[in-house]
Amino acid sequence: MLPRQGVTPELARFIVDTKWDDLPETARHEAKRALMNFFAVAIAGCRTQPVELALRTLGEFSGGRQATIVGRPERIDPLSAAFLNAAGANVFDYCDTHLPTVVHPTSPLAPALLALSEIRKVTGPELLLAFALGFEIECRVGGAISPGHYPKGWHITSTCGVFGAAAGAAKLLGLDSERTVWALGSASTQSAGLCECLGWPAKSVSVGNAARNGLFSALLAEKGFAGPPEPIAGAQGFLAAMGEPPNWAALLDGLGKDWQVTNNSIKPYAAGFVIHPLLDLALDWKRDHPDVAIERIAVRGNPLLLQRTDRADIATGREAQVSLQHCVAAALVLGKAGLDQLTDACVGDPAIKALRAKFECSSDDRISTIAAEMDIWTVDGRKHALSTQAARGSSSNPLKDAEIEAKLRDEAKRWEPDHDIQPLIDAVWALDRSEDVSNLLSLAVPTRR
Repeated sequence: MLPRQGVTPELARFIVDTKWDDLPETARHEAKRALMNFFAVAIAGCRTQPVELALRTLGEFSGGRQATIVGRPERIDPLSAAFLNAAGANVFDYCDTHLPTVVHPTSPLAPALLALSEIRKVTGPELLLAFALGFEIECRVGGAISPGHYPKGWHITSTCGVFGAAAGAAKLLGLDSERTVWALGSASTQSAGLCECLGWPAKSVSVGNAARNGLFSALLAEKGFAGPPEPIAGAQGFLAAMGEPPNWAALLDGLGKDWQVTNNSIKPYAAGFVIHPLLDLALDWKRDHPDVAIERIAVRGNPLLLQRTDRADIATGREAQVSLQHCVAAALVLGKAGLDQLTDACVGDPAIKALRAKFECSSDDRISTIAAEMDIWTVDGRKHALSTQAARGSSSNPLKDAEIEAKLRDEAKRWEPDHDIQPLIDAVWALDRSEDVSNLLSLAVPTRR
């Protein structure tokens, strides 16, 4: 790759110069939807083992108590809170997805900005603008190295999420262009995350670090911690190190016009998004054929479907999140696709385990990541041919606002049935009118009676 000077400064100027009035209403609303979904998935993940163990570990070394951990009474320092809230939001793979890159943008981004809002005065419009800008930067950096980055084994949510957290935090801190470049430089040298860790608690380390290190990078830059002038596109910068021919158009074209947050997808199911079209088909078929026994199943999808989720032989609920065979089998047996279907007990269910062995899987690059085809042969000799072009929750078939609210209410009820989550819902929708968002996270902590 030939180095190209001026790329990071151009991105930095965009971050610095963009004002609230430059952000379209559609982007503002999508930012609110993404934050609403963040609270749902962070509440769902706040008491999982990875969060428990990470909190226990970080708590031994943290003297700070300024920041909130979503869904928990404990308080900790802001950098650790950013780590824990990002890990919790992503642990179930239930977070939003930017389909062109398969980045999960909000998990590493929102925790960094929310932690900062507890130690610096931040208004609602400032939060939403910083969020939209961070979302823009991480997805554009992801677009520059897609589609080859993810299949090589890089966990793109982590490798690119650190840029989003740094960019958004730099905006909230009011950094100038030079210091924003420095923030992006410190972020670029901390970019990391491997897909080999998917399905294991270790996945949460790089997602948590993306939030923590992005915030840390911006705080360092604020103090004058300098970096190279071209960390993204320099001769030995991020793009060169990743070894992909850069897609410059995805990185730079349409800045300030084509907002990436408007191309967001919010999940109705806690599983890899490439599995979602299959889950739509399975749940609809099960509803219409509640008592029909299945002989075998053939699924066809985008190559990414098989690359990441062709895992019939699994043993844990964590692995189930990225197993198309398990998720679809559970949907066909139980007629459900919730968190209860991603437990060790469900993985060991004899009927589901037997059905996982009856899959034939193939890929077709003409099928998009939000589409799928599935043939089901039943024991009565019939073949049922199913297909969908746009999974529920995708930007082509988005969830309604009320459905995202319902997702938050459902997870809040599972987490703490007596806690009233409505004030949090109201506060998120009213962010564009808020003068101070420092209490937003407190609304996601149950009140003990």
